Amino acid sequence: METCDMTLLTRFLALALGSMVAMDAAEASSNEALYDTITDRAERLAGEPYDDAAPEIPAALTELDYDQYRQIRFRPEHAIWRDQGLFEVQLFHPGFLYDRPVDLNLVNADGEVHHLPFEASHFRYDGDVADLAKLELDDLGYAGFRLHYPLNSGEYRDEFMVFLGASYFRMVGRGQGYGLSTRGLAIDTAEPHGEEFPAFREFWLVKPEPDATHMTLFALLDSPSLTGAYRFDIAPGSQTVVDTEARLFAREDVAKLGVAPLTSMFMHGGIASYPADDYRLRVHDSSGLALHTGSGERIWRPLSNPEKLHISGLQDTSPQGFGLIQRPRHFDGYLDAEARYEKRPSEWVTPLGDWGKGRLELVEIPSDSEANDNITAYWVPEQPLKAGQSRTFRYRLRTFGATPPDQRLAHVIRTRQGWGATPGQDNPPPASQRHFIVDFQGPSLEDLDADQPVEMRLTTSKGEILEPRVQRLPDGDTWRANFRLAPEDGTPADMRLALMLHGEPLTETWNYVWYPNERR
Repeated sequence: METCDMTLLTRFLALALGSMVAMDAAEASSNEALYDTITDRAERLAGEPYDDAAPEIPAALTELDYDQYRQIRFRPEHAIWRDQGLFEVQLFHPGFLYDRPVDLNLVNADGEVHHLPFEASHFRYDGDVADLAKLELDDLGYAGFRLHYPLNSGEYRDEFMVFLGASYFRMVGRGQGYGLSTRGLAIDTAEPHGEEFPAFREFWLVKPEPDATHMTLFALLDSPSLTGAYRFDIAPGSQTVVDTEARLFAREDVAKLGVAPLTSMFMHGGIASYPADDYRLRVHDSSGLALHTGSGERIWRPLSNPEKLHISGLQDTSPQGFGLIQRPRHFDGYLDAEARYEKRPSEWVTPLGDWGKGRLELVEIPSDSEANDNITAYWVPEQPLKAGQSRTFRYRLRTFGATPPDQRLAHVIRTRQGWGATPGQDNPPPASQRHFIVDFQGPSLEDLDADQPVEMRLTTSKGEILEPRVQRLPDGDTWRANFRLAPEDGTPADMRLALMLHGEPLTETWNYVWYPNERR
């Protein structure tokens, strides 16, 4: 009897497992068919003239200021898929800066698509905007949406990802708060003729199974130069991961295509000597740019708030990843009890497939307000995208903390610079001479005796390096590279530095461009 019961149980489990696999396969097939349909639509759209016509929304909405717009609140009890699984969706009202509503569609388990109409009853109109409830707001569409999931607590579904405005979206992992943004695409960023901002015009949100820990959504992107069909496979967690595919179709020639763009803010902190009248030690959403090159080198570039626009390009072939990183992860590094900059996420882009030759471009824009995003980074392929051509990019987005995923080399924990004079020196050098210190910590430096022959590999494109020195600091875990730079006639110096042991790197490569004529 026991053998018979076990045989029946085995058969039952096999049937159940086979049923689950069949359902997963059917869902995957349904999603792929929908994605192909959206792709076909994007390709057809690219063959038509760009249509910028947008639904008209009442002036009472477009004239709202920031505080008034925040008085329009979504009613959580109207969340899409509420109490039907782990995921919920809440919606944004059009108005303020968001005057171009998007079309939203819901996709059920059978692959059926249902348009989501605007309903004013989903919102509360409080305070100064109470009269908006009296307006006829049918068929407006929504400004965007946010995704909720029990990220930090099993009792509450936290907001962990939001799509709002053009092709912007933001996401966080467990214990993090919003900071940098991601975009679907960047076109002609920092070009003299101006930047083009593609926008997601329509979304398809696929309903997850009740116990699913991931979900899928699709988007249609449009702009004067191109169209695109996007797929996002989203898995929230301690590190929220989004596998992304972008199928692009060029309507016009694209001079500069920016793939997987990240946008952030840097005011002051660290090496940057911005004269802030500010009690806070640092004010930034990201402290540096990191690149894992095709050859395996890891590069770290501290960010700055320059006096003039800075555009840097790091040439590479088949990059393994890049990201904007918020490296200091402790409150004492910022002292801001409201913004909590130490909780801002870092984000990493991992190409899925070979991206070939190109460059990682970093744009740093002068700014006098932490409300402005003045940092952006993106991959620029060597081959331009011409009218009539198509191209597909696949990549993984991942939130994390201080260091990129899987990095074992020691990382830069701080960079400082100041006048390269010695206290009490009779004939001090000019103020342009700088003293730099770069401190490293990480697994490759742990338990390394101070008498180990650690050397500094240091180069500069211009100027003269003086008094290079490597030492272990008293904490026993930190190693310091210490040197002076005598610039050459005000010419920027592009410096690269790493610590080596017996010819092998112990650390990532610190890379910084010093502009002698900029002292902010």
